[in-house]
Amino acid sequence: MTATMMTPAQLARFEARLRAERADAEERLAEFDDAMAEVRIARSDATADDEHDPEGPTMTQEWSQRTAVLADVRAELADVDRALARIADGSYGICARCGKRITVPRLDARPTATLCIDCARLVG
Repeated sequence: MTATMMTPAQLARFEARLRAERADAEERLAEFDDAMAEVRIARSDATADDEHDPEGPTMTQEWSQRTAVLADVRAELADVDRALARIADGSYGICARCGKRITVPRLDARPTATLCIDCARLVG
């Protein structure tokens, strides 16, 4: 076996890791959805004058920050789901650009990688 070929055990390890990452991201998404609901309710309160509160961030800042975090978590979930789909269809670990194998060390560092390190350097 060369350093670029994965064994069934390695594929199973990556699948388990991706499923764990997905569960963690789903947990964070639920937490931030709840937090967004709180900010949404606070923003709808016509008596709230947070723009003049010297003690903390404004609701607009909170909204912006939480919206960005939610977008990041949703993108992470999509990346993980695509990686799991590649495992299922047998294309996991194959570079989407050049068709060569993505090395196991690269996938260890970034299990959702779609490009080998050479192609990632070219497009990055």
